[in-house]
Amino acid sequence: MEERPYEQIRVSAADRVARVTLHRPDRKNAMGPQMVNELLYALDDARDDDAVRVVVITGAGGAFCAGGDLKQMAGGGDGPTLAPKGGYADLLGRFTSLGKPTIARVEGVAMGGGLGLVAACDFAIAAESARLGTPEIKRGLFPMMIMAVLARVMSKRRLLEMMLLGDELDGRRAAELELVNRAVPDDALDREVDALAARLAAQSPTATRMGLAAYHRQAELALAESLPWLEGQLFALLGTEDAREGLTAFMQKREPRWTGR
Repeated sequence: MEERPYEQIRVSAADRVARVTLHRPDRKNAMGPQMVNELLYALDDARDDDAVRVVVITGAGGAFCAGGDLKQMAGGGDGPTLAPKGGYADLLGRFTSLGKPTIARVEGVAMGGGLGLVAACDFAIAAESARLGTPEIKRGLFPMMIMAVLARVMSKRRLLEMMLLGDELDGRRAAELELVNRAVPDDALDREVDALAARLAAQSPTATRMGLAAYHRQAELALAESLPWLEGQLFALLGTEDAREGLTAFMQKREPRWTGR
């Protein structure tokens, strides 16, 4: 893996497995443009490194990812230090073109955009105490872009229930709904992730690459078509009064006052 001046992620590789760690523990690894851009670099490097056969995505400080950084969405915040590769829609779409299996190691919170990363990975193993969900509705928003990947792993009714109510799921419930492959006791999480990564890394890299390409291709082009449109819908929603109110209320630590506009 190429060494790069990452600030918001950490990357390491050993035993044919690359580990990409979201590293903003003070913000529960909330994603902004800089982290998204760094993740794109890390995934592309893993794709191009023949020594890497599996990619594990995880978070630092006992959390996976709290979602999009609402402070940056409301205005301001960091920008990419590396030359821009793309945005969040590009990141979600990148997983289908890696040619290498990806595993989400989920502990703590995995909300909103962070949950999108979980769904975009080929595999996900969660700690039983993990908390997963789409709370955007409570901020006057909606999980527009991540619908494209969530709809590929959850049933329609369960997905709508989660998105429209904004309820949290623990690891075991997420496994029941097939949002993750399985939930394991917290102290077994690393052991289970490492065991799965080792088994995947032991498979034929050629068969894995071609098989993954065929698998994603047979799913048709719905993801590539829906992500740009959903991104436009997200930007349109961000321009509404309720979205501004939801974000302002969040910053002011009060209940929002919806206007329906």
